[in-house]
Amino acid sequence: MVKEEKLFKFMHFSRFVKLVNNVKLSVFCKEGEDEELITKKLCEFVPFNLEEEKVGLGKSTAFGFGEKKIGILEIMLEKDRHMKKFIESLNSRLNEEQKALIRLQADSRLDERLNFFLRFDKEKLVNEGTLWLTDSGNCFHIRINIAAFPRSREAALKIVGWIFNGMQS
Repeated sequence: MVKEEKLFKFMHFSRFVKLVNNVKLSVFCKEGEDEELITKKLCEFVPFNLEEEKVGLGKSTAFGFGEKKIGILEIMLEKDRHMKKFIESLNSRLNEEQKALIRLQADSRLDERLNFFLRFDKEKLVNEGTLWLTDSGNCFHIRINIAAFPRSREAALKIVGWIFNGMQS
């Protein structure tokens, strides 16, 4: 099936079925890092203007080892149209190898609250513009709360598989 047909199926299906409850994107910005560039890269995950869509970019501060200041940047998506655009955009930026890896690791990326976690290497994204899955802590974090019905791990894993399988039924 061609990519456009898969996207059409996804768009048609997702108009009637809610796939996710909310999405949280976050990244840590350590002292000495370019906060403006990291903020820009975080905002690139959402394919719309945050200000126009009235979506906030949260900024807070924590302190790490040796009392080093760490900035925490967060975007929370709660409206269906925002989450749908985010998922479509994320899916279009991932290659087939990355999608296959996500499907393979789906069980370990899903917690008991049906939160699905993805991490993308911060250095690769900031320096090369490349989304690269990672297990390291120096990353962009994405938490997707899956809207499974019935609310079960099995149903959530089916939705995750469907989302990252080119939206095939």
